[in-house]
Amino acid sequence: MSLSPRWRVVLLSLLLTAGPAFAADRPAQAPAVASKVQKPGHAAIASANFLATNAGLEVLAKGGNAFDAAVAVASTLSVVEPESSGLGGGFMAVLRRASDGREVFIDAREVAPAAVDPKDYLNPDGSPNRDAALVGPLSAGIPGEPAGLAWLSEHYGKLPLATSLAPAIRTARDGFEPDSRLRHAIAERADDLRRWPASAAKYLVGGKAPAEGTLWRDPDQARTLQILARQGHEGFYQGEVAKKLVSAVRAAGGNWTEADLAGYRVKERAPISIDYRGYRVVTAPPPSSGGVAIAEILNILRGVEMDKLDHAQRVHYVIEAMRRAFRDHNDYLGDPDFVKMPLDMLLSPFYADGLRQSILPDQATPSSMLPTSGAHDPGPHTTHFSIIDKDGNMIAVTSTVNYTLGSTFVAAGTGVLLNDEMDDFALVPGKPNVYGLLGSKANAPVGGKRMLSSMSPSLVLGRDRTAVIGSPGGSTIITQVLEGILAFIDGKDASAIVAQKRFHHQFLPDRVDVEEGVFDAATTRELERMGYSLHPRSPWGFMNVVTWDHRSNALDAASDPRRPSGLGKVQ
Repeated sequence: MSLSPRWRVVLLSLLLTAGPAFAADRPAQAPAVASKVQKPGHAAIASANFLATNAGLEVLAKGGNAFDAAVAVASTLSVVEPESSGLGGGFMAVLRRASDGREVFIDAREVAPAAVDPKDYLNPDGSPNRDAALVGPLSAGIPGEPAGLAWLSEHYGKLPLATSLAPAIRTARDGFEPDSRLRHAIAERADDLRRWPASAAKYLVGGKAPAEGTLWRDPDQARTLQILARQGHEGFYQGEVAKKLVSAVRAAGGNWTEADLAGYRVKERAPISIDYRGYRVVTAPPPSSGGVAIAEILNILRGVEMDKLDHAQRVHYVIEAMRRAFRDHNDYLGDPDFVKMPLDMLLSPFYADGLRQSILPDQATPSSMLPTSGAHDPGPHTTHFSIIDKDGNMIAVTSTVNYTLGSTFVAAGTGVLLNDEMDDFALVPGKPNVYGLLGSKANAPVGGKRMLSSMSPSLVLGRDRTAVIGSPGGSTIITQVLEGILAFIDGKDASAIVAQKRFHHQFLPDRVDVEEGVFDAATTRELERMGYSLHPRSPWGFMNVVTWDHRSNALDAASDPRRPSGLGKVQ
């Protein structure tokens, strides 16, 4: 598609002058009303695996709260869903404590080891070395999940950490039957798993993925979880477990030290909060890029009379808002402890007004036209769960080891499968990572720095209804959660939110990824007429949502029907 000279002049003029002047006379919106102080009297959990959901419900039945249940769910997922998350990875969470309304973002993201050297991720010709970035110990950041579980238990839970970890320990010790997703993930990564003796011993049976019906035990991870249960944070980051982790990593060519592990700390940060159509969205701040992008998109859409547009026009404005938010994602965002970011600008409604004015009403904006700073398909690697307990505590947790089965490297004697999160840094600025996202110097690797993430755990708080929402899916996490938030605000229930068809645009590549059936024939024709390139792809994501209707005091929980092993359950 090409723009006429007149439109090129208009567009560039709008982009170069975008700013507060566009909205100087706009009246301020009334703030959204947060959830009423109320107790549902029962609980709901939605997670990616029924064993994990049941572990959370078991801990709630023992007198735990949503935060104890989160420890149980996450640790059990480490055992039964290692293709997506685990002790060797990290998580981000947004929680709301009912007793005082405290809202906080828990940052248990992985960090780069002190000895990180960008040259280790380059081929001799200077191109990115994808193997070093994605496979083996050089691809692994220092894990944050064990510290985050201990932090949640100590600062927000009611039960001892050992009680909350008990279901995971039991499952790892006594065994479980791997589901089809895990068996397929092992088969997919079998060649990489064979490169590491401890990985092959843990995941392969006779050199192959386990067959359906296999009872699979994980005694090494059970022992590591037991040490964490007894000793808390120090049980993983110091002493026996830490020594085994470092020894295994260094023997295989990695650069971790015991000081890297001993120095790891969980960070508490203020979440991002934005008002939209009578709701308050509480979401993840950097080092997640998701919350900033979601807030920027909602700010753009807030000035569009969406209910007066036909379906194709509404989709057009959503895609253009996605495009602009991902452009800013690539240029500005990184670890807030290392990088000064223009968040006041990015989150400003006035900045959004300028971006909105640059959207042509009946034409797609080529990404090449926007001032700026061939991707792999984003997959379901990462996991999310949502919880509301009987007292109204709520937590949204997104946890990851990055790509399928992370680095495929298991540290011998620990049962811990390490992440490959170093790929989430801009290892080579301007070159895409495995999810096709570009990065700048703001996300360059530095020892002790947290890599940028798309994880977007979110709460949507309204006068009459509340939702806890999130999803895996690489760069599509941001657009999935955005579309889920919009669907919830439009009145859809939990099952409809997780099942709805999805579309995605991330600035580059300049295309719209679409699930089959997301648009009808008329909408498809109109979008193509506007200049959009629609790219069909297989279903993506694994959203897990809990909703609370304050009018009826009813909870609802649903897991994405795209994956058969998830379970949303009300207790």
